[in-house]
Amino acid sequence: MTEAILERIREAIPQSIPDDPARARRCVVDTARRVDDVLATLPEPVDRSADHRAVATAAKNLARGVRTRFLRAHGDAVYEELTEGFTLSPRLPELVRAAAIAYPGLVPGADRMKHEQGRPQAHKEGLEIDQGIFFHHMLRSPLSGSHLVDTMLLPTPRAMRLLPEFQHTGALDLGSVRLDRRGSAAHLTMCRDDCLNAEDNRQVEDMETAVDIALLDPTVRVGLVRGGTMSHPRYRDRRVFSAGIHLKKLHAGQIALVDFLLRRELGYVNKLIRGVRVDHDGEWHSPTIQKPWVAAVDTFAIGGGAQLLMVFDRVLAAADAYVSLPAAQEGIVPGAGNLRLGRRAGGRLSRQVVLWGRRIRATEPDARFLLDEVVEPDRLGAAAQRALERLDSPAVTANRHMLNLAEEPPEAFRVYMAEFALQQSLRLYSADVMSKVGRFSAARS
Repeated sequence: MTEAILERIREAIPQSIPDDPARARRCVVDTARRVDDVLATLPEPVDRSADHRAVATAAKNLARGVRTRFLRAHGDAVYEELTEGFTLSPRLPELVRAAAIAYPGLVPGADRMKHEQGRPQAHKEGLEIDQGIFFHHMLRSPLSGSHLVDTMLLPTPRAMRLLPEFQHTGALDLGSVRLDRRGSAAHLTMCRDDCLNAEDNRQVEDMETAVDIALLDPTVRVGLVRGGTMSHPRYRDRRVFSAGIHLKKLHAGQIALVDFLLRRELGYVNKLIRGVRVDHDGEWHSPTIQKPWVAAVDTFAIGGGAQLLMVFDRVLAAADAYVSLPAAQEGIVPGAGNLRLGRRAGGRLSRQVVLWGRRIRATEPDARFLLDEVVEPDRLGAAAQRALERLDSPAVTANRHMLNLAEEPPEAFRVYMAEFALQQSLRLYSADVMSKVGRFSAARS
């Protein structure tokens, strides 16, 4: 019976999307409704047989094909409507929520996403893939994509709210990140001591807030990112830079495509490179406020931690530290690491690291492609202070801007992120990731 319903859906779906926006919108709505009717006849995702999964996949693919054709034809018009002619600047969550209201069936609504996010990853329907399709098309357009990337460089409301307190006290405890002003330097200390600074939605929020505030405070001229001291049994009383993505949270379904994977790259990581966009006296010549950044790596920088190192102006490491980017082992795409690592280390080494899982120790010759200076662990703090003093210069800020522009033009980043939005959403719901995240989370506990 379900196969017969699928066949009727196939017959009802036009091979091309109408040029008329109203008719095209109805096509998306009708297809989504028909596919939802099919899914409603099936058991919950975790209880589906192989035949059920095949039917669900076929039904979803029909709807996703229509959404893709619709966005190819009308994507810029959709974005223009959602931003009221580019006069509004909605961040990722606000944009996708607005799209769900204005274009039913194009992306899942807030109620469906709330239900979905309460499930373990393996029990989900995969609605984030539809969000990935949406952001793929929004970002790949030079018109809407450039506006969206610029929007994500705006400071967050939380940062604007906390900025006066930091300017007055010089210190903030954001939960997973501490921010301290010491002289002209902002010290961002990642302090998820129980999980080795593994990143989740919460840490991305705190990191973006801290980066925004450091960039906005006019008395800060340079920034340092370092890991704090751990309480984790295996690394108790040792500093750790980052264990990368929080795999237990991924397995539990608590790593979001929009609020973590896309926000991280388009938000605080991109701000470390390009600064924060805000009204200021020099806006006519420099639309963003940019500052140099130093990273100090204790123990290890794994996954997302390794990705971070590629955007800093000076990277220091303890002699007993190592760097790894085990993306293929984890089954996901390592953010913009694939965009940046090859440019820094070359194609062969980047494939050894990303595809083969090679671990690079700080004292290896190849570490020079990722690290600028290696010192004994007890000298890392002093080395970081020297680096901060050396980079505290207006000429450094201007030249790092030009270096970043040459190494990673904004358009190259936008095009990469468009494809990343789609491919990462597919990876999140692939069979190998479903089986791997549980094993990896157990291995790191």
